[in-house]
This record gives sequence, structure tokens and C-alpha cells, in this order.
Amino acid sequence: MAFIYPVNGVSPQMGDNCFVAPNATIVGDVVMGNECSVWFNAVIRGDVNSIVMGNKVNIQDGAVIHCTYQKTKTIIESNVSIGHNAIVHGCHIHENVLIGMGAIVMDNVVVGSNSIVAAGAVVLENTIIESGSIYAGVPAKKVKDISENLIHGEINRIADNYVKYSGWFKDL
Repeated sequence: MAFIYPVNGVSPQMGDNCFVAPNATIVGDVVMGNECSVWFNAVIRGDVNSIVMGNKVNIQDGAVIHCTYQKTKTIIESNVSIGHNAIVHGCHIHENVLIGMGAIVMDNVVVGSNSIVAAGAVVLENTIIESGSIYAGVPAKKVKDISENLIHGEINRIADNYVKYSGWFKDL
């Protein structure tokens, strides 16, 4: 059974039709929208500040979502995929975004809508990723504008697929 616990009297809240893997951890001030999924070994720690997620957000295997005490909250808007083993910390991710596998997104970063942070990228503190961009590298830099094909063929496809995949595990 998933580890879902309050911290300082504040319990995680989940919307309708959400899936949480049996070994995922969600603690404290976490609010999830509808059709979200939190996958195996993922950790969402709202212990030191709040984490708010919109609808159709998937937090893939081994990812960590956290924030900074009395300083930065984490906001993840709707239709966002956080890839395997990514770290998302004290930032604001707008809607229709893909954070690639193993990427690190640090405090006070703003990721504009319809964007991709490439696998393995490190987005340094205070970076503003403009909408419709692909950022890659260490430190992450803009590599190109995103095409409509990538928005629909990757960002939306992955978010929709994770809603479907979560349905396969409803009986856990």
C-alpha cells in the first residue's frame, strides 16, 4: 500500500480517478487534480511547503517532487509528464509540458506551457523557460522552438497514455 501520510496535520488530497502505485510516497501539503498518476518509487514531499498539481499529471517511476522550506512551493499545472527519475523542486511548471527522464528542475524555475525539458537536462535556479521551447544540456539552454507535431505527438500523447496505463492498475 502506498505511503500517504499527513505532516503537521495536513494530509494529501487527490482528485477523481487518480492512481498511486503501492510503493509511492505522498506526504503533507499535496493537492492533486483529476486523472493524475504517481508511479512506482515516486516521492511527492509536501512536508516543508505546498505542492499543487492540476489535472492529468503523471509523476513517473523514481521521480521526486519537493520544495524549499518557507521559500518555494511547487506548482505543476495540467497535462504535465514528469519523466522517470526526474527531480522537480520548488518551481512552476505550466500546462502541456514534458520533463524528460533524469532531468533536474531547480528552485524558482518557470517552465512555460507547451515546452519540453530534455532527458538529463539541469535547469538552474531562477531560469525562465519561454513557452514553446525545448531546453537541453547541463546547464539547460534553449535548443529550439517546439513544433505543433511535438506538442501533440509527444506532450499530449504521453499524458494521455499515462491516464490509460493507470487504468491497468486500478485493482492493486
